[in-house]
Amino acid sequence: MIAEQPAGLATADGVSLEARLALPDAPAGALVIAHPHPLYGGDMDNPVVVRVAEVCRARAWATLRFNFRGVGGSGGTHGGGRAERQDVEAALVHLASAVPAGTPLVLAGYSFGAVVAAGVAAGRRDTLAGLLLVAPALAMTGDEPLRALGPRGLPVLVVAGDRDEYCPTPALEALAGRWPTLEVRIIPGANHFFFGKLYPLGEVVEAWAGGLEARQAGGRGAAG
Repeated sequence: MIAEQPAGLATADGVSLEARLALPDAPAGALVIAHPHPLYGGDMDNPVVVRVAEVCRARAWATLRFNFRGVGGSGGTHGGGRAERQDVEAALVHLASAVPAGTPLVLAGYSFGAVVAAGVAAGRRDTLAGLLLVAPALAMTGDEPLRALGPRGLPVLVVAGDRDEYCPTPALEALAGRWPTLEVRIIPGANHFFFGKLYPLGEVVEAWAGGLEARQAGGRGAAG
């Protein structure tokens, strides 16, 4: 598995962010992942964030994880979720410029990061190959961040535990029932933090990533 290297990002409003970038020679995909809430200890070294990045790196994907503004070595201050969208945008721009043209670009986020990622993806449906939302905190935000995406073809995976008090299963199932491109996977016994459940989380993410690769390959074959 290719090692990560330090990277620096610059946002549109002039904030410098610290990041970790893994860049294979011929990436099968490219993933940006956003971490959980900064005011509750969230950072890019969160075990869920690291696990998702590891799984994708094992599939020879380029990965970029970063610290939101005000976290770790990143500049700026916490922006309540809206300013953080610029952080995600900066990460996407940086990773897209680092990989070969045509590499499928996927956005992911965990908890607070999932909500921010959904907000960014709503305006980037034409440039993203997929969206991975791990335990979006719907009990705190409602389902508006996900509904804003709309059922318009972007493959979306939402994965959460059946013991997650911040991401209730009924709310996810209701969304999936009226959104054909949204897949919901529930991990038995997992809470919001996936204590003791990082391995099954990784299995779900790995299978979904493989499906995205197959879909991309099929699309290229049809185009040819």
